[in-house]
Amino acid sequence: MKTISKMLRAGLGFVLIGAFLAAMAAAQCGTPTAKLHKQAWRVGDPTALLTQAADREEPIVGMWHVNFTAKGNEAGPPDGTPIDNALVLWHSDRTEMMASDRPAQDGQICMGVWEKTGKLTYKLNHMPWLANDTANAPSGIGNPTGPVRLVQEITLSRDGTHYSGTFTLDAYDLSGNPIGHVVGVISATRITINTTVGDLL
Repeated sequence: MKTISKMLRAGLGFVLIGAFLAAMAAAQCGTPTAKLHKQAWRVGDPTALLTQAADREEPIVGMWHVNFTAKGNEAGPPDGTPIDNALVLWHSDRTEMMASDRPAQDGQICMGVWEKTGKLTYKLNHMPWLANDTANAPSGIGNPTGPVRLVQEITLSRDGTHYSGTFTLDAYDLSGNPIGHVVGVISATRITINTTVGDLL
C-alpha cells in the first residue's frame, strides 16, 4: 500500500512539473502584447481551438463627421471654401466608406483603403467612382463625369475623439485625363452613441 501511495505521489509530482514547464514555455513563446480571452474558445468545438485576440482594434476605427476645406490652391478654390461635408466609416479591415452631403446622383457614396503610418497617423486612398455633373443640372441628373482620387494624411488626437490633416483631390474625365486638382485641410469629430443631428450642423 505504501508503495502504491509513493507511486501516486511521484506521478502527481511529474504531472505538476510538466504543467509548470509547459506554462513557462508558452509564456516564452507568446508575444508580450497578446492576450487570451475566454471568448476565444470556440464553444462546442471538440478540438477546443484557442485563438489570440489583439489588445484592441485601431483607435481610428469608428464613425466620423468630416469637413474638407480648400487651402493652398494657386489656381482653384480660395482658402476657406468648403469642399465636402461627410459621414465617414473607418473599418477594422482597413477599408473606409464615405457618405457625402452631395446629391446621390453625383456619387454620394464612395470608398477607400487605409494604412497606419505612425503611432497616431494614417493614410487613406479614397476613390469616388463615376458620377453625374449635377452642378450643370441642379433640377435633374447631368452628364456622366469621371472618377476622383482623394488622398488623405491625418493625425488622430490622443483622446481619439478628433482627427485633422490634409487632402489632395484629383479629378479625371471618363477617359482618365486629369481635369481638376484641389488641396486642403481636414477636420473630423468622432460620432458616438450620444451624437445628435444638431452636433453635425
